[in-house]
Amino acid sequence: MTSNGLRRVVIAGAGIAGLRTAETLRREGFDGSITLVGNEPHPAYDRPALSKEVLRSGRDPKETYLRPLGKYENLGIDLLLGRPATGLDVERRRVLLGDEDLPFDALVIATGVAPRRLPGWEPGGEPLVLRSLDDAVRLQSALTGIRHLTVVGAGFIGSEVAAAARERGIEVTVLELERTPLARSLGPEMGAALMNLHRDHGTELRLGVTIVGPGESRSLRLSDGTVLETDLVVAGIGVVPETGWLRDSGLALGDGVICDAALSAGPPGVYAVGDVANWPNPLFGARMRVEHWTNASQQAAAVARNLVRGTAEPFRRANYVWSDQYSVRIQLTGVTAGADVEQVAGDIAERDGLAWYRSGDRLVGALAVGRPHAGLKSAALIEAGTSWDEALAELASWT
Repeated sequence: MTSNGLRRVVIAGAGIAGLRTAETLRREGFDGSITLVGNEPHPAYDRPALSKEVLRSGRDPKETYLRPLGKYENLGIDLLLGRPATGLDVERRRVLLGDEDLPFDALVIATGVAPRRLPGWEPGGEPLVLRSLDDAVRLQSALTGIRHLTVVGAGFIGSEVAAAARERGIEVTVLELERTPLARSLGPEMGAALMNLHRDHGTELRLGVTIVGPGESRSLRLSDGTVLETDLVVAGIGVVPETGWLRDSGLALGDGVICDAALSAGPPGVYAVGDVANWPNPLFGARMRVEHWTNASQQAAAVARNLVRGTAEPFRRANYVWSDQYSVRIQLTGVTAGADVEQVAGDIAERDGLAWYRSGDRLVGALAVGRPHAGLKSAALIEAGTSWDEALAELASWT
């Protein structure tokens, strides 16, 4: 049976968030129509595997598909691939696809983000990026046979690309504008503790510097006045929410789609999930937009449940993410900005440790390096709202 008068659900975005929304709707008993619209020609795929496996081991990108196409048919999901949403008419309850439109009773916006581009490059000659499956195919091919790679940005994606290239025997230079790698994610102290992860694996890490423009042939002019010779440039300098198609919709847009705690975008039946959703997370009392696979999957399931059940349960999870760099597993959960950090086990600098972030008397964040079980256990403590002293007592029982 249909639920709460819903007969037609449209999901704009066919990645992990869109897939999880559709699957959870069916699991919850929704038997109306589900249309999944994607701007890429591929169905949902395992995006973390692009940098963690496809570049590193040469895995066939199509092996990253999360479900065979027959699964969508079995679930009664109408899959429209290579059909980007171009607009939204809230009053008429229509998603626009160029000259066509799709009527909906409920809409879930899951269009994700797009990579930032380095300015000042000629079209067709700009640095490569890694966001989509097609990006991974291009980059995998481009890495073949080159001697030197330059990566701009020492965040998670840039670092994973650098690690994958080093494992293929390619010389790598990483340029990072900040003085500490991963400082915006981990804070300056923990970023500094991981300072030598690149260097210990033969990657040149140059901090406080970036590209100011391409030079002659394969040379790059850098902000410190030097010139770097390279064969290929990859940019990992962040992302921007894919909200251009919503510009005339009347939805509140800022850093993403502005939502309430239950991920409602305002108009009845219109929600946003995943990288594009900006919502006040009750767990931390702060508005945020999270760009990680786990968050996208969890938000999608939460919205689908609310739709079918007619509820408005707030979404409060701990923002868990992991990164594999040079065979080192790095896990981060919770929030770090403005929090005090303390290493509570092992040594992060030795790539075998656990650090916790504290706000007042509460555990709000955790960084685990080389300790996967500790990372997952820490995430559970954060989601439970555990106090600092209670967390320390629990930690003592893990040994």
